[in-house]
Amino acid sequence: MEIKPIDRLSVATIRSLLIDMINKSNSGHPGMALDITPAMYVLFKNHLVADPKNPNWINRDRFVLSSGHTCALLYSMLHVSGYKVTMDDLKNFRQLHSKTPGHPEVGWTDGVDASAGPLGQGIGQAVGMAMAESAIEASYPNGSEIMNHYTYCLCGDGCLEEGISQEVISFAGLQKFNKLILIYDENVSTLDGPTSNSMNDDVAMRFKSVHWNVIDVPNGEDMAAIDDAIVEAKKSVDAPTVIILHTKIGYGTALEGKNKCHGSPLGKEIGDAAKANYGFNEPEFTVSQEVYDNMAANFGARGAKAYAAYVEAKAAWDKANPEAAETLANAFARNVAPYIAKLDEVALDANNATRNVSGNCVSKVVASIPFTLGGSADVAASVKTEIKGDPGFGPATRNARNVNYGIREFGMATINNGILLHGGFITYGGSFLVFADYFKNAIRMAAIQNLPEIFLLSHDSVAVGEDGPTHEPIEQLAALRTTPNVRVYRPCDSRETVASWKCALEEKSHVSCLILSRQNLPLNENSSEAGVRCGGYTVLENKDANVELIAAGSEVGLAVAVKPLLEEKGYKVKIVSMPCCEIFDEQDASYKASVLNLPRAQRVAIEMAHGATWYKYADHVISYDKYGVSAPASKAIEAIGFTADKVAARILDELK
Repeated sequence: MEIKPIDRLSVATIRSLLIDMINKSNSGHPGMALDITPAMYVLFKNHLVADPKNPNWINRDRFVLSSGHTCALLYSMLHVSGYKVTMDDLKNFRQLHSKTPGHPEVGWTDGVDASAGPLGQGIGQAVGMAMAESAIEASYPNGSEIMNHYTYCLCGDGCLEEGISQEVISFAGLQKFNKLILIYDENVSTLDGPTSNSMNDDVAMRFKSVHWNVIDVPNGEDMAAIDDAIVEAKKSVDAPTVIILHTKIGYGTALEGKNKCHGSPLGKEIGDAAKANYGFNEPEFTVSQEVYDNMAANFGARGAKAYAAYVEAKAAWDKANPEAAETLANAFARNVAPYIAKLDEVALDANNATRNVSGNCVSKVVASIPFTLGGSADVAASVKTEIKGDPGFGPATRNARNVNYGIREFGMATINNGILLHGGFITYGGSFLVFADYFKNAIRMAAIQNLPEIFLLSHDSVAVGEDGPTHEPIEQLAALRTTPNVRVYRPCDSRETVASWKCALEEKSHVSCLILSRQNLPLNENSSEAGVRCGGYTVLENKDANVELIAAGSEVGLAVAVKPLLEEKGYKVKIVSMPCCEIFDEQDASYKASVLNLPRAQRVAIEMAHGATWYKYADHVISYDKYGVSAPASKAIEAIGFTADKVAARILDELK
């Protein structure tokens, strides 16, 4: 790359823009944004293939800003590159309803491929995007004609200190995702001080140990060296690549090299002096036509040409492969209508664990929907995500559907988020419910990004038994149910499990968590798919009822066993199954009143876990708000007071 005056002017302009944005909002993170600007410029100008006029083109290169706090740089770059990010948007940085929020938000700002903020998760999402690209290419005839792009990710020291980073870079190295390129800004600074306070890793050896290519660029201002590094990274055939850039935080400012500029505005005096150092002496928020033209002639023209060529090639591919073309269209639209009826073949066992029934659903889903990709965090045999005959996703089997994520719950969740952000697959990830704590923030990020992720969470209660308190979920259900945009399904039997799977597959923008039992549950003759689709319904009616029992999962069967014990004492009992509180709460008032039609004082909710979320329905909650015990399931259940006679006694006491 020959460095020309326009390159220096463009970098100075972008740096000055982000200084102005942060100073005007009096909020933001200038430090890393300033030191990494040359790399961002070189990437966009010379390499990234995307079309601002068609920002959702499925074969574009993906860019993930894992260090989301540096988004002032990304917004400036998108603006000069021709995306729908206006100068007024830049001036409204971090303001209410602005298109330039404090961290990137996918679906909100034109050109943003992933939301970011919690450090490290962006790397996982980028790994997922690279995984999706390679899987699509391998899954369709002549797949490279329709899917053949790179995934770039920018991270900093903080991202690599977060443990999630090791989970996903290890997985990416194992999988040899050669089209994944990570640009690491090693400015040796974090919010609280130099990285020497908290880290002394040999980062190059860390990546080499998990089979990444490593390219070192000693000077982050050397645009020619950065360009050479990206060119070299794109040549890799059997490994992902990390480009380590050595930079100085707050480059060119009076605070250069100091953590003070990490997350605080520079102020006008320091900002103006920095802009002068860059050779930029224009008024605030100034971009010359020369800079716009430079980006249009390079980034814009390259993307427009690539998009036009793709449209032509895709049309020819569609004509040659009509069935595959229809499948690909359904995959990116998440259209499951042509395939979902296969789930009706799942046997509705009279007495079976819902994890087993879910496993049967997995088999049917993978057999019928050709764009599924999922697995578990080393608990496939327990969560029943195994797929008979599937060789497992790997470098030589990119068209396989079962993924062995290893003991990487958090990594699994962030990678699946990246797959969904990329598009083209339905994903699911399996773990034990109690270990959702390991990846709760990834569930939250899926919800924030409106990703229809499916989590299969088994071992739903103290009935885990012998594994003891560390494996017995107590507070997890309440935590998931209070997470916005998450739908928690806790089916009571085979029929409700199949229905929950259908609902999850049909989702477009909600996270679905299927909470599954290890113990066998009876088939309730009155359970129904229609009831699950309403979130809650009357599973055992009594027109003369003076007590309503509300339950989910295995506790529905417990409520049925409790019913005659209450009736012996003169009560008339109605039972409500509540497999998904979130869907029930969305129903209209008349439906909800038809299900819960007694006064709150005559309603009792039953769940073998923390009861906090049930008080919105009932004054009386029979719950278990302590950690569990280690014993065989039946003994554990008896010890915590969840046998029919003990629950009946507690209800009678409550109703007095």
